[in-house]
Amino acid sequence: MDLPRGMKDFDGEEMFKIKYVRENFVQTANLFGFRFMDPSPIELLSTLETKSGPGIKDDIYYFKDKHDREVGLRFDFTMGLTRYVVSQKSLKLPAKLASFGGVYRYDEPQKGRYRFFHQWNIEIFGKPSLAADAELIEFTSRLFEKLQLKNIIIDISHRKLVESYVTSLFQTDDPKIISEIFRAMDKVQKKRPDEILAEYHKKGIDKEKLEKILAFSAIKGTPEEIQNSFDASSLDGWDELKQLYLSLTDRDVKNIRINFGIVRGLDYYSGMVFEAFDTSSDLGALVGGGRYDTLPKAFGRDDLGATGVAGGVERIILSLESQGIAPRKEIVMTSVLYANDEMHAEALAIASKLRQIGVPTTIDYYPGKALKKQMESSSESKFAIIVGPKEFAENKVVLRNMQDRSEKQISIDELIENAGSILKKP
Repeated sequence: MDLPRGMKDFDGEEMFKIKYVRENFVQTANLFGFRFMDPSPIELLSTLETKSGPGIKDDIYYFKDKHDREVGLRFDFTMGLTRYVVSQKSLKLPAKLASFGGVYRYDEPQKGRYRFFHQWNIEIFGKPSLAADAELIEFTSRLFEKLQLKNIIIDISHRKLVESYVTSLFQTDDPKIISEIFRAMDKVQKKRPDEILAEYHKKGIDKEKLEKILAFSAIKGTPEEIQNSFDASSLDGWDELKQLYLSLTDRDVKNIRINFGIVRGLDYYSGMVFEAFDTSSDLGALVGGGRYDTLPKAFGRDDLGATGVAGGVERIILSLESQGIAPRKEIVMTSVLYANDEMHAEALAIASKLRQIGVPTTIDYYPGKALKKQMESSSESKFAIIVGPKEFAENKVVLRNMQDRSEKQISIDELIENAGSILKKP
């Protein structure tokens, strides 16, 4: 039986790595004072279309339910969290929310991202604030530090700055043209310049102007480095972007740079935008976010600003693995074996007692398996506890070290009372 294209199963090892990222995310979110929430995985299609319009159907899973209502699976956490916050008129602001879980996108499957994948996400709702924007970026940097990932660069930009340049260059404020240019810029990291030029020439975009856009997209560095090579002083958002950069340096965030090529693909971004990359890999962005004050307004709350960031968990795991810091399971199992069928019930009882005191324990469920076969099945355990009739009659068991094959008899009472020290990790 095959899975639908773009879907996959997650085995135990993968789930352990996802859990590792989640634990570090939760600890970091708690340090910054974020409150956890899991928005509904199913939304009304009208909610998902609020900002992007009917065109969003091309990128998501949507269908009609049994009452003929059009619904869709969440493609991120932002839409659901924004829907929730704007409906809570009494919610104390700023509202700092964190989420972790699975999302669905009908994109072309690619390395590190299937059509179902996991994200971590934080959002801040309230009065627009440069400090809130800076906190998102600081959070991202600290989380990568906690994960011990190296070679991480966080590129920041501003949608107003890019829009100001595009408007001036093309002598138009037509939102359709501006949106097309933004999409072209967003493809710079994924396609060669000649491919982008050919694609947008077919759409009627002037080649010479688009070449200037691609050159603009390549501008990056500190505010001083950029000012020495390009006069951005007349562009909207430049002063705000410089202030954001300085705020981050004050927070001792060192792995940042301004990059005019960062625009983010989603239409609801309205201010600061940023992405984080592992410069030692070709995975693309591990993290993306920005300010989206227009989205709460589209939901009917003109008084509410919003800023947020999300990270792709599977891509982060690939970076962990490529840098040799992928987490490994630390659970050490103990196996309980029975010498014959008559000892099976007694062995089950001992296994239950060990589990009650917190010892990870495994045992063969059914009688009838030879001791040698049980031993083979327990090869990954550090210790095996063998329950035999002679020893059990004396309230004892055989404790076998599965690594050096040494054995000794031990009383059941002593085993249970001192399991933590007797069955310690390697």
